[in-house]
Amino acid sequence: MSKTTMKLLQGDCIEEMARMDANSVDLTVTSPPYDNLRTYDGSLQWNEGIWKQVLEGLHRVTKEGGVVVWVVGDATIKGSETGTSFKQALYAMECGFNLHDTMIYEKDQLSFPTSNRYYPSFEYMFVLSKSKPNTFNPIKDRINKTAGRAVDPSGCRNVDGTKQKMKSCHGNVTKSHGVRWNRWLMYNNSRGQHSDHPATFPEQLAHDHIISWSNEGDKVFDPFMGSGTTGKMAKQLNRNFIGIEKVEKYYTISKARIEAEQNREPEEPDQKELF
Repeated sequence: MSKTTMKLLQGDCIEEMARMDANSVDLTVTSPPYDNLRTYDGSLQWNEGIWKQVLEGLHRVTKEGGVVVWVVGDATIKGSETGTSFKQALYAMECGFNLHDTMIYEKDQLSFPTSNRYYPSFEYMFVLSKSKPNTFNPIKDRINKTAGRAVDPSGCRNVDGTKQKMKSCHGNVTKSHGVRWNRWLMYNNSRGQHSDHPATFPEQLAHDHIISWSNEGDKVFDPFMGSGTTGKMAKQLNRNFIGIEKVEKYYTISKARIEAEQNREPEEPDQKELF
């Protein structure tokens, strides 16, 4: 495993991004503040003027072919969701990003149950790309219900509704597992992770995005580092990392978690699996 660099900064992400080199980041995995749902020790200043600057900064530092995964949700005010997440995605497109994919992840617990609507159980994951993504390593863990059966050679439907036969399917059978869909299910969003941060990012979620949109040695970025989950998983996966956190207490937490991961002895491979 090659040596990776971890650069952690305490400060305002808009100011710190302005000091970063343009076109230098392969992948950003981050979860910005959700409207007014958290105060973050009274440090939070979050409004349209600020998140627009953040998105502009992210576009500047992202490489051509780089990706930003923007995990976000909305507050409900006076009976209506704000729709801020959609406004952010649309503004990212104005900045020059492609809205490469609109994904969601389903959580295994509820933060804000309500009495007059179905309980909210998911959040949006907007995958923003600066031109066509350079990297996509699809996770293939979806169980195929038709595993082992012959592939239907009738193929896809044309615009007029007719089907086009697929000669390449002749004699093939459906594999046991296929590419995961863009609705990721039942991530544990806090249990077993650091509890001193009010909005802990799921480790597995960060892990899965990092392996999907980057390769070993790439630079991963999180401008809202929080408790350091993206950095921890970047280190585990042999990526370089740069993280920014404004609140001193959370910066200390994230620094400790990432340093602990740096100092962790790599696990020895199971020799039985090598043969």
